[in-house]
Amino acid sequence: MLQSDRLTQQLQFILEIDRLKQILRQTLLTDGSRRENSAEHSWHIAIMAMVLADYAPPGADLHQAIKMLLIHDVVEIDAGDTFCYDPQGNHSKSDREEKAATRLFGLLPIDQGQEFRQLWDEFEAQETATAQFAAALDRIQPFLHNQATQGGTWKQHRITRDRVLKRMELVAAGTPALWGYIQQAIEECVARGDLTQDNP
Repeated sequence: MLQSDRLTQQLQFILEIDRLKQILRQTLLTDGSRRENSAEHSWHIAIMAMVLADYAPPGADLHQAIKMLLIHDVVEIDAGDTFCYDPQGNHSKSDREEKAATRLFGLLPIDQGQEFRQLWDEFEAQETATAQFAAALDRIQPFLHNQATQGGTWKQHRITRDRVLKRMELVAAGTPALWGYIQQAIEECVARGDLTQDNP
């Protein structure tokens, strides 16, 4: 049987997203042995959504959140991973990722490309309960890794308590039931010396 154009496009996309495994993030694995890649990160937070579903806000759609978490970082194939505490890199992040989304989701058949782009746009806008839950998990995962590695990336880049607290604020909306845990964990990290006090 001849391969259809639709299948050709789908397979091209599948092979293209394998490149996400090559994109290294700043986050260390919990054993501290190496940096994780963006594909590992996406898998990890998709599982987190299943495990922490009890803490999703009212109105959040778990299935939709998992799809968002699996697709949200695909744009890093072209745009690269931008360290969340890098002001210069974050200045151009939106433009780079918009272009990447257009190219990458454009590889798919139109209906699938539109669906994936809508998932990505919803995640980026963070206006729905589902997107806010997904975005909160996207913040919590590297936080947990920094906890597990005694400050890992925080120490490497001299990140202070105030910057971490600001970064984690959207957890309050995305999964309010876990916000108290995050606040307490930040103070525990400071007390252990894993995270430095705010700059004077």
